[in-house]
Amino acid sequence: MPNKLSYPKSRMQVLLLENVHPVAVELFEAQGYQVESLKGALNEDELIERIKTVSILGIRSKTQVTQRVLDNAPKLLTVGAFCIGTNQIDLRAATEKGVAVFNAPYSNTRSVVELALAEMILLMRQVPDKSAQLHQGVWDKSASGSHEVRGKTLGLIGYGSIGTQLSVLAESLGMRVVFYDIAERLALGNATQCKSMREVLEQSDIVSLHVDGRASNANLIGAAELASMRDGAILINLSRGHVVDIDALRDALESGRLRGSAVDVFPYEPATNDEMFTSPLCGIRNTILTPHIGGSTLEAQENIGNFVPKKIFDFIDAGNTSNSVNFPELILPQLTNAHRVLHIHRNVPGILAQINQIFADHQINIVGQYLKTNDQIGYVITDIAAAYTDDVIQQLRSIENTIRLRLLY
Repeated sequence: MPNKLSYPKSRMQVLLLENVHPVAVELFEAQGYQVESLKGALNEDELIERIKTVSILGIRSKTQVTQRVLDNAPKLLTVGAFCIGTNQIDLRAATEKGVAVFNAPYSNTRSVVELALAEMILLMRQVPDKSAQLHQGVWDKSASGSHEVRGKTLGLIGYGSIGTQLSVLAESLGMRVVFYDIAERLALGNATQCKSMREVLEQSDIVSLHVDGRASNANLIGAAELASMRDGAILINLSRGHVVDIDALRDALESGRLRGSAVDVFPYEPATNDEMFTSPLCGIRNTILTPHIGGSTLEAQENIGNFVPKKIFDFIDAGNTSNSVNFPELILPQLTNAHRVLHIHRNVPGILAQINQIFADHQINIVGQYLKTNDQIGYVITDIAAAYTDDVIQQLRSIENTIRLRLLY
């Protein structure tokens, strides 16, 4: 078997958590994997108990894949994040273990953008307040404080796939768009890139946050930043919960400095739908709170359910790492009449020379070879023409600084 076939998929276990879309389950089952799908997240101890025999783990935003989890996952090859963010995964630890991580950076973009647009219109019209009053029997048919979004300035903090699409659609509503990003970005339409975040905050009627979950973004918007916003401005956070100082936001809303806010993400979020949610923002006027549903449309979840498994299949079947968030990116041509050997190692000099010396010593001809590195690891894919022996495999595994060796067909 080792000279002819890859490790059989029927013996590989897939664990999918947090109610991943059924299309993903169907795709894995169609490939012959053993699949277990759970509705909720697992805490660290629960995940450690279940992951010991798992080869592929699929999660969304609540499950934390920590160093401890990875230390107890000897068979784990890859983690699929069925969402945009990957801050719930210890990427450095995953890389050190030779575990490739894939996400879905674009599949729910439209859903998040539509929610942001809807919320800014509702808040500018004070619909949350009007609705709450009417539920209490209060008929307040007044235009006071209600405005169109046309002609207003939208400030975007973060100008990636979501920020750019929101920029284009906002302009189609007649809004002026300014943005700030830590990277130099090509402005779409008539949008203007600002030199600082403060510049965006000071001139925007509505500020929408679309940044990633890196630790340095914690409390990116705090009391000082909120104070620099225009009186009566609106803040929308559909990015990450730790990006905004919730207590400072509550104070700005209660004082009337801000007209309103929409928050979809929180510093702590319930692990399941059965857990009670609490927040300092509960009960605050003209504030829309949603349970992390920015990407939770049937269309987006189905798109993600199709996208992530296909990236995983490409990695398991061919060694390709297209769109991996932690591995060097390698996309290889189709291979026929040869064997493929995948070698993951710590990024130190001389590993490739040692690999090739082993092949030369055994008179094994190399058909093709591909190497890419990042700051942590090197990833070598070697296609060889001759059959290999157990001795070759043992020597490759014994190379100092080897993390993982995989054999494909």
